[in-house]
Amino acid sequence: MVHVVYQKEITYEELAVEDGIINFCKAKNIKVIEIWGSTLYHKKDIPFKTDSSINDIPNTYTQFRKAVEARAKVRQVLSMPDQLKPLPPGVFIGEIPTLSELGVEQVKKDCRTAFPFPGGESSGLGRLKQYLWETRCVEKYKETRNGLVGENYSTKFSPWLAHGCLSPRMIFSEIKRYERMEVSNKSTYWVIFELLWRDYFKFVCLKYGDRVFYKTGIFNKKLPWSQDMKKFQAWAEGKTGVPFVDANMRELKKTGWMSNRGRQNVASFLVKDLGLDWRLGAEWFESMLLDHDVCSNYGNWNYAAGVGNDPRQNRKFNMIKQGMDYDGKGEFVRLWVEELRAIKGAKIHYPWTLGTHELAGVHIGETYPRPMVVPPEWKRHFGKNKKNKSKIRTAPRPRTGQRGIQSCYQSAKKGGGKRSGRGRVQDNRWGPPGPST
Repeated sequence: MVHVVYQKEITYEELAVEDGIINFCKAKNIKVIEIWGSTLYHKKDIPFKTDSSINDIPNTYTQFRKAVEARAKVRQVLSMPDQLKPLPPGVFIGEIPTLSELGVEQVKKDCRTAFPFPGGESSGLGRLKQYLWETRCVEKYKETRNGLVGENYSTKFSPWLAHGCLSPRMIFSEIKRYERMEVSNKSTYWVIFELLWRDYFKFVCLKYGDRVFYKTGIFNKKLPWSQDMKKFQAWAEGKTGVPFVDANMRELKKTGWMSNRGRQNVASFLVKDLGLDWRLGAEWFESMLLDHDVCSNYGNWNYAAGVGNDPRQNRKFNMIKQGMDYDGKGEFVRLWVEELRAIKGAKIHYPWTLGTHELAGVHIGETYPRPMVVPPEWKRHFGKNKKNKSKIRTAPRPRTGQRGIQSCYQSAKKGGGKRSGRGRVQDNRWGPPGPST
């Protein structure tokens, strides 16, 4: 007998695909087996009810985390079989088509990318081994996780998690093994902390259904959003005139990757400084991110917009202070905003305030845009160099010889209702304080 096995999903479009599979298999007399495997903690093991009629998932992450950590256990990773049984007679594997056969143009990888890795399980397992056992970068994760340049400031596990190439339980298992054999500290725990954030957004979507996609968010909060497409296009293209925002948006467009720190800032700029509809940003991220995860992305945009799981609804990031804190020498901006490279030091974060000599040939409004907005709170950070110090520590160098080997939507219905505008191309979890894996 032939069985079809798939991992159970949560949100509307994914559930629609599952319904199509079920109906097709039913007509062909094929048995369908659903498994729950996308979260670190199985939904049957957490101390909350998660069915459609009664769902008591807390509305704050801290309450959820403390209860889960105290009262639930992560299931063990299942061992892979040495070999699989042969296919039934008459079933042929076929061949996976190449990108060119599918009509997809091969895109050249940008050498500046912070995510230079190929996809697939083997690559994901290789990255897990590299980040833990070969480089020991996991030991400094909490200190380096807000970085912007390079492949080792964060785990970069999120694309493999989003596509099912790595399971959160596999990562958890390796972290625990590392803690037993090498080091257990705040950084090793923090990777698990971030995996639990990823779980939380999935359970929030299970609780609120399609409300996570609506303008008013999961808490039905009505705010006066704009849909000025000219402003949105400037944001999406990285042409806002605010270098820290532009550098992050250009990195996303060129590589499909953006750091957790960058995601928090560009989201805050879109919704709090420009006042644009948060769904525009969520859909852009969905269409561009290599590590797009429906629940994490839309949950985080709810969070950033003040219509979701954020106990501090007035949270707003200061683009100049953030740039000075996390890119104190301007190296990240200089990497992506090429027209500003001649400007020295941290002054690159506020070029519109500089004189002709300091601009070094840059013409504001001509070779680089004027800033779309300049909120008054930014001004107190102009001219502050911070002595070129940033909050980011450098990731440890690799070691050798170590022991052992991260737009418009219809009425809300839980698990149902149609939404439009969703593309189909974390940092797992990026909105709340602390970065994604």
